[in-house]
Parts: sequence; structure tokens; C-alpha cells
Amino acid sequence: MALKSIYVPLPGKWWVAIIVNYRRLLNQTSLWDLSSSFFFAGTVITTIGFGNISPHTEGGRIFCIIYALLGIPLFGFLLAGVGDQLGTIFGKCITRVEKMIVKWNVSQTKIRVISTVIFILFGCVLFVALPAVIFQYIEGWSTLESIYFVVITLTTIGFGDFVAGGSEIEYQEYYKPVVWFWILVGLAYFAAVLSMIGDWFRVISKKTKEEVRTCINATHTHQDMSV
Repeated sequence: MALKSIYVPLPGKWWVAIIVNYRRLLNQTSLWDLSSSFFFAGTVITTIGFGNISPHTEGGRIFCIIYALLGIPLFGFLLAGVGDQLGTIFGKCITRVEKMIVKWNVSQTKIRVISTVIFILFGCVLFVALPAVIFQYIEGWSTLESIYFVVITLTTIGFGDFVAGGSEIEYQEYYKPVVWFWILVGLAYFAAVLSMIGDWFRVISKKTKEEVRTCINATHTHQDMSV
């Protein structure tokens, strides 16, 4: 009986280990359906890299290296193109808003500030607040967790602690592709905002240089007249 108490439990432990490893294998392979693979491909070229899905074979890792080296630069061109289109669309909207504000007898500088603030607020509602509400409803996250995921994703930080479509619930097949499309347009929006801010700094820098040059010329003129 003493020998049985030593040797009999061992096979049971082995069976438990086999079952656990088999379940882990099933969980890993179940992640590679079509929508999840599409989502993974999108997180690679956007450099977000949540880390919840990753290749485990040598062939998959080699392909991922080649895909990343080729896909990231091409995605940069795509993002720039989408950003330009969004900038054009929002630019037309801003022009219409400015025409409405002109009737209020406001200075041109204030008009540009007001229209830009409206543009940024509209984008935040469309690409941050609204998706956060949707993720809160579908994923069961809190408001803070949803906003946290949206901001971390669109800034391409991608910690991976929260991932849309990563929970153990059933999703529609189109859910992850739609999430990736939101990431694409959201990144393009932020790129357009950064481009707009860059244009502001260039304009401000140009005006500052002109004002400094005018002051210097006025100083020289005053000195010449004094002499």
C-alpha cells in the first residue's frame, strides 16, 4: 500500500499536465482565425503591437520580419494619404465655419482659433469618445478603461493590457476588421492634427522673424536719424 501511495498519483499528474497543455494549444490556435489574423497584421504595420497574438513558428516569425520591414514604410505612405484626405475634408468644414463666424465681427486670429478648437473637439468625439462608449458596451470595460485603451492605441503605445477582441467572449466576424479600420482613420486624424500644429508653428515662426526684422530695421532707421 505504501508503494501504491507513492507511484499511483504520478500518472494522474501527467494526465493533468497533458490536458492543461492541450487546452493552451487550443487557445493559441483559436486566436488565428481570419479576423484575428487580419487584426494582427494591422497591429504590425501600425507598430502598435499589443502582444496578445504573436507568431510561434520559425516560418511565421521570418514572414513577420519581412512583412514588418516592407509593410511599415508602405503603411506610412498610406497613413499620409489618408491624413491628407482627412485634412482636406476638415479644411473645407473649417472654411465654412469661418465664413459663419466672420459675421460676428471677430478678428481673423480668433476665427482661426475657434475653428481649430471645433475641429479638434469634433475629432475627439468621433475618434475617442464615441469608440470608448462602443468598447465599454461590447468589451464590458469601465469608462476609464475604454478611454485608456483608445488613447494608448491611437498613440501607438499599445501596452496590450487591454485589447479589443481579446476577451473570452464571442465576437462578430467583422468586429476586429472594423476596429482596425478605426485605428487607421484615427491615426490619420492624429497625423492631420500634428500636421496642422506644425503649420501653426511655421506661420508663427515666420511672423516672429518678420516682426524681429521690422524692429531691427526700425531701430537702425532711428539711429541713422539721430546721427
